[in-house]
Amino acid sequence: MKIYLECIPCFLRQAIEASQMITDDLDKQENIIRKVLNECSRLDLTETSPYMGTLIHRYIKQISGNNDPYKDIKVKFNRVAQEICGELNLEKLIKESDEPFDMAVRLAIAGNIIDFGVTSQIEESKVRDTVKNCIDAEIKFNTSNELKEAIYKSKNILYLGDNSGEIVFDKLLIKQLPRNKVTYVVKGKPIINDATMEDAKSVGMTDIVRVIDNGADVPGTLLKFSSSEFIDEFNKADLIIAKGQGNYETLSHIKYKKIFFLLKVKCPVIAKDLNCGVGDIIIKKNY
Repeated sequence: MKIYLECIPCFLRQAIEASQMITDDLDKQENIIRKVLNECSRLDLTETSPYMGTLIHRYIKQISGNNDPYKDIKVKFNRVAQEICGELNLEKLIKESDEPFDMAVRLAIAGNIIDFGVTSQIEESKVRDTVKNCIDAEIKFNTSNELKEAIYKSKNILYLGDNSGEIVFDKLLIKQLPRNKVTYVVKGKPIINDATMEDAKSVGMTDIVRVIDNGADVPGTLLKFSSSEFIDEFNKADLIIAKGQGNYETLSHIKYKKIFFLLKVKCPVIAKDLNCGVGDIIIKKNY
């Protein structure tokens, strides 16, 4: 999915919010904004938004001297997500549901609200409300039964994770899958609040399924930045489950792989591309 012109103000907003969050040094903040403005002036509009996001956050890490600026946020929302799962008794909710797989899919999509690439302010109450709302919300485009059938027919499934916190809700869905077929994927290096191997270990994902990283620091999946080991895994998979907006933006053009995108639409640009509304929950296959 190429960059829309409407994305450019979002890049600047993201750079301003992130720079203010990680440093009080006005000179460093200005340096970050100037670099982003310069990059926007020569932006290749055939690239994807996560490509630009990668450049922005590389500048932020370089200028601030902090290789993982969102570390505290990631730790916090892994904890928050676990607390919400316990408070709302989501394991029991799935078990007692008439359609446990569908319920687990809904909760995994609900977790996609924990996205600091879209906003620098996410209240714990918003996560709770999103979880509750997704239980009965209409799912747009495809159904969980279509996804379930594709999983049943597949032998090698790659599940592309997205954010910390969200990874806790992914665990609920992973437990409904044939785990011997599944490999869960995290980012190879810190980028915004995306989940890394550290997050996978801290929430116990590595205890229930095979987990690998993609070798990259992209808020999505750009194969040109990914490790050769991950690309081999990507090519071997006969089904890919891709969580979040970033994975949709970077992989929706790919037609040679069977992909199901699971996400909550959080910005007008994605809504425009999908022809749906902001706030919708989505299951969309690419074939």
